[in-house]
Amino acid sequence: MSVSNGGGSAVSVRGLKKRFGDFEALKGVEFDVPAGTVVGVLGPNGAGKTTTVRVLATLLEPDGGEAVVGGHDVRKDPAAVRRAIGLTGQYAALDEFQSGRDNLVMIGRLSGLGRRAARERSEELLEGFDLAEAAGRPVKGYSGGMRRRLDLAASLVARPRVLFLDEPTTGLDPRSRNVMWDVIRDLVADGTTLLLTTQYLEEADQLADQIVVIDRGVVIAKGTPRELKSVLSGAQLEVAVSAGDDLATAALVLGDFATGPATIDSETRHVRVPVTTRSRLATEVVGALTAAGIDLDDCSIRRPSLDDVFLALTGHTTPQGADPADEADGVPAPVG
Repeated sequence: MSVSNGGGSAVSVRGLKKRFGDFEALKGVEFDVPAGTVVGVLGPNGAGKTTTVRVLATLLEPDGGEAVVGGHDVRKDPAAVRRAIGLTGQYAALDEFQSGRDNLVMIGRLSGLGRRAARERSEELLEGFDLAEAAGRPVKGYSGGMRRRLDLAASLVARPRVLFLDEPTTGLDPRSRNVMWDVIRDLVADGTTLLLTTQYLEEADQLADQIVVIDRGVVIAKGTPRELKSVLSGAQLEVAVSAGDDLATAALVLGDFATGPATIDSETRHVRVPVTTRSRLATEVVGALTAAGIDLDDCSIRRPSLDDVFLALTGHTTPQGADPADEADGVPAPVG
């Protein structure tokens, strides 16, 4: 059964609710994923990110609300939803004793492809994900980055219109993460719609057209990265005062440029003040401190980051690189 999801949305979520006993994992989540875009879902462990993905992928039955994926209602036509999507979860869904090639061919056959078509699609993906040289080796010998690339390739065998990536780079080293980012950008350039859950704020900033922030089962903010950063006005001016010079005097001078009180760290000899950015601000600050006889080791202006926004919205920061087993939203992962 196909339904209208309005406004060109590949995914539309309205009032989504999910309970596990007395624990309310989702409390009316609402957002849209426009076709051909990347929407990043941010939140700490247990926020509801993975539960949302599991509901949208038809692995969990919602207790309330509506969810439409690829024009199909997840409750009324789950089979059609499964035909429209690909899913890469937090754990690689691969047979470690088979080769990378055999894994992809098997998934192609299970997806309804003929033997020849499954093999051709597998070779295409192995080449595209830089796995051709390792294609004949058992997956148990792959590195973490290679496994994640193969897992992502597996989710693309059937050419899904919508792809769910649930923390696809958790546990990867920086180089492997950058490789995955390039792969994701290529997918978007080819027209794939992506819903990406992540704990890495930099990842969302790099990849997402829109960001949805979930905390304790509710959406607390959404918008473009730029829009979310605008929640925090101004920036932070920070100077490192040379040894022997007066920190209090430096703070007094900076007060002429500040929009709020100064913070002095006597141990690191840093002085920070909130400011409204403008052209030549740093030059003026250095000039004023020099005129007051204060020498600097450094002067910088830091604009708000998504980390700052998340802290302002939730009162806590997201754990970076946490054990993915911690992201269970209060319940064990479903079997099968």
